[in-house]
Amino acid sequence: TAEDMSAGMVGFWPEPWLPRSLGSPGLALAAALLLLLLCLSARRTRRRGEPPLIKGWLPYFGQALKLQKDPLGFMISLQKQYGDIFTLLLGGKYITFILDPFHYTSVAKNQKLSFQIFTNKFLKRVFSIKKMITDSDLIDEIHSTYQFLQGKHLDILMESTMQNLKQVFEPQLLKTTSWSTEYLLPFCNSVIFEMTFTTIYGNVLAYDKKTFIAELKDDFLKFDEKVTHLVSGIPIELLGNIKSVRTKLIKDLTIESLAKLQGLSEVVQRRNDILEKYYTPKDTEIGAHHLGLLWASVTNTVPTMFWAMYYLLRHPEAMAVLRDEIDHLLQSTGQKKGPGFSIYLTREQLDSLVYLESTILEVLRLCSFSGIFRFVQEDVTLHLESQDCCLRKGDFVVIFPPILHHDPEIFEAPDEFRFDRFTENGKKKTTFFKRGKKLKYYHLPFGLGVSKCPGRFLAMVEIKQLLIVLLTYFDLEIIDNKPLELNYSRFLFGIPYPDSDVLFRYKIKP
Repeated sequence: TAEDMSAGMVGFWPEPWLPRSLGSPGLALAAALLLLLLCLSARRTRRRGEPPLIKGWLPYFGQALKLQKDPLGFMISLQKQYGDIFTLLLGGKYITFILDPFHYTSVAKNQKLSFQIFTNKFLKRVFSIKKMITDSDLIDEIHSTYQFLQGKHLDILMESTMQNLKQVFEPQLLKTTSWSTEYLLPFCNSVIFEMTFTTIYGNVLAYDKKTFIAELKDDFLKFDEKVTHLVSGIPIELLGNIKSVRTKLIKDLTIESLAKLQGLSEVVQRRNDILEKYYTPKDTEIGAHHLGLLWASVTNTVPTMFWAMYYLLRHPEAMAVLRDEIDHLLQSTGQKKGPGFSIYLTREQLDSLVYLESTILEVLRLCSFSGIFRFVQEDVTLHLESQDCCLRKGDFVVIFPPILHHDPEIFEAPDEFRFDRFTENGKKKTTFFKRGKKLKYYHLPFGLGVSKCPGRFLAMVEIKQLLIVLLTYFDLEIIDNKPLELNYSRFLFGIPYPDSDVLFRYKIKP
C-alpha cells in the first residue's frame, strides 16, 4: 500500500521553499537565503571513514540532472570509478548508494536506518494524510491489514479478480470476431483500473458502472501524472486543477461513498473499521487513506502489464511457449475453451505456470527503477563485508536494484529480454551467483525488508490472470513494432512508463 510503497520512491527533486507573493525586500531576503543555502551545500567535505563524496559542479542540485537523464548508465560509470559505495549530492540531499548485493542485509537490518520518515512525508505531500505522522498506533493497525493481501485471503481476491475480468471482457471483447485496434497503454490503463478497483472496492450499484469507473479512472490518471511533483514539495495550488481533482477522488472514496458499493474486500472492510476509530465519520482523511490504497494498487501494475504485453507481442516465440503452458494446464484440469468465459485456476495452479511467472519477473528485472531508501537517524558505522562505512546523521542511504538487475555477472546479456531467464529444467530458477557466491537477493522490484510492498502478491496474481485471459481467448498482434524506451520522469517511482506508445490489435480466437 502507499504507506510502505513510498519508502522506496522518494525522489531527488529540490524542495521548493521560496515564499509566494513576496515584495522586493522579501525577494532580496529569499535570494540571500538561497545563496547561503547553495554555499553551505558546497562546503561539505568527506570525513575519515566516509564513502567517496561526489558533489559535481552544480551547487545544491549536484548530480541530480545527470542521474535522472540516464540513471543506469550514470550509476555504472560511478561504480567503475568509485566502487560499490559512494555519496552523491542530489537536490540538496546527500545520498549514499550501496551497490554490492552482499551489503544489502546490513542496510535492511540496521535499526538506525529508518524508512518511516519517507513514508510520512510522502503521505502528507501526496494524499494530505497527516495523522500517520503523529500516531504510531494507527500505523501499526494499518499495517495489520496487510494480512488480508496474502494467504487464504489472497485466494478470495483471486476469485474476485477473475470474476471481474469476466465482467470486463465478456460483454464487449468476446464479441470481437474481427480485428480491433487500440493503443497499448490506454488498453492496459482501462483494464487494470476497472479490474483492480472492483476487486478491492466492489461493484457500483447506484448508477451506470461504466460511467462511474471511467470518470474515476480519468481523475485518477490526472492525479497520478502529478504525483512526482507533489512528492518534490511543489505546492498543490501551483499544479493547475489537481487539488480539486484530488478532493473529488477523496470524496468518491469516503466511507459514505464506499457504502454504496457492493462487495468490499476484506482489506478495505478492516481498514474502514480501523479508520473509524481514529477519525470522525466526516473526516476527509479517511478518503485520503483509500486514495492511497487505490494508487498503490494501480500505479505500478499498469506499466508492468504494459511492458509484459509489449515484450510478448515483440517476441512471438515467447508468447507461443506461454500459450502452450496455459493450454496444457487447462487441459490437465479438465477445462475446455468454449464460447464463454470459463477459466478457473487455484493459486497453486497459477504458481505452476513457471514460464508465465518467469516472463513477468524478467519484465520487472528490465523495467523496475525503484530505489530502496533509509534515513540515517544518527551517526552510524556499517560493518560491511569488504569495509566499514561511516554514515552521517541526516543523510540518506539507498539500495539501487537496477545495478543488480543489469549485472552481466549475474544475468547473461542483461539488456536482452529472455522470457525463460527465471526457469531451469522446466522449474523455477532461484539460484544466482556473483563472485562465485550464491546471492540472497537477486531480484528486488518490490523493495526489501520492512518496506517490502505488501501488495506484491495481489499485483502478480492480477497480471498473471490478465495475461492468461488474453493469451487463451485472443489472437494478439503488434502493429507498429518500434522499440520503446523507458520514460525516466517517474524515476525512482517503481516501473517507468514508456516514452511513447504502440498500436496492437486483437480478436477472438477461432
